[in-house]
Amino acid sequence: MIYLAAFCLSAGLAILITFLVIKLAIKYDILDKPRSDEGNRHIHKKPVALMGGLGVFLAFFITIIIEIFFTDSFLGGFLLPKHLIVMLVGGGILILGGILDDKFTLNPSRQIIFPIVSALLVIIGGIGIEYINNPFGNPLCLDQIQLTLFSYQGIPYQIILLADIFAFVWILGASYTTKFLDGLDGSITTVGAFVIFILSLTQNVAQPETALLSITLVGALVGYLVHAWHPAKIFFGEGGSLFCGFMLAVLAILAGSKVATALLILGIPILDVIWVIGRRIFQKKSPFMADRKHLHFRLLDVGFSYNQAVLFLIAITVVFGFSSLFLQSQQKLIALIILGVIMVVLAAILVFIYRRKKS
Repeated sequence: MIYLAAFCLSAGLAILITFLVIKLAIKYDILDKPRSDEGNRHIHKKPVALMGGLGVFLAFFITIIIEIFFTDSFLGGFLLPKHLIVMLVGGGILILGGILDDKFTLNPSRQIIFPIVSALLVIIGGIGIEYINNPFGNPLCLDQIQLTLFSYQGIPYQIILLADIFAFVWILGASYTTKFLDGLDGSITTVGAFVIFILSLTQNVAQPETALLSITLVGALVGYLVHAWHPAKIFFGEGGSLFCGFMLAVLAILAGSKVATALLILGIPILDVIWVIGRRIFQKKSPFMADRKHLHFRLLDVGFSYNQAVLFLIAITVVFGFSSLFLQSQQKLIALIILGVIMVVLAAILVFIYRRKKS
């Protein structure tokens, strides 16, 4: 019942807060206005409010605080208070940076400061990846090089060199994966968080605290989607899209360094981002340049409606995401390879159909 209560409270708060954020964005002109200078990427015809991530974050944050004060669901288990603090503060930093970017369109060199600070803060708080399951043998240990900086109340604060570097790259990479997929509305993140919720309740993981965090995030995203489902009244904005990847990365670490599981959940956006950025670099263009070459735009170009495109991508995410609950390390590697092949074949088919239609 506590999971259901957390979901309902978070969803209800997100519906209410996102409604207020829409009003706030309109009042202060923080809007995504259709433009024709980005490869005709905008499918909306009227200005749409930004800062949707603020509604998700506040609903998630308030629900967590209520759960801490009125239940014993978080404290006393493996999840330490410092873990919650750095996760919430890190998420808040992303949202703050996103709001500034939505309003003032920051230079990329300034935009990246906020994700870097958030990732470093999480690592300093002790959320890290100490090992990686090896499908061909023993786990790869990343905690061999440890440097103790200081101790506070008996808790050592250390630099675990390889583990911290890997965690930093993982968190930053996941954050930018969901950022680059700005044509979607958080649906894949919702599926991903729900998969981690189920995974956290399994006997192998058995982490009710991580499960509670995950279902709280699911509730916040579902409440947001009430306003954001096409035709959307609000978009995530910079902060919201970064916050989604950040939270999936952190939850995957908390659930026992389930990087392979998260890779299957984020397989579509990761492969899509790799393909699009690789293509831009090959054509000697900026990798940060906006265009309509992402998979969801390709689906729209061949005749899918927006909702059909989103549901199609959700269906693939559900299949591979939930399959990760039943697969072992080698089987997950095979699943990742199969997903990659499916993406390549799908991209080739979509390009062929698009060229046929265009000709």
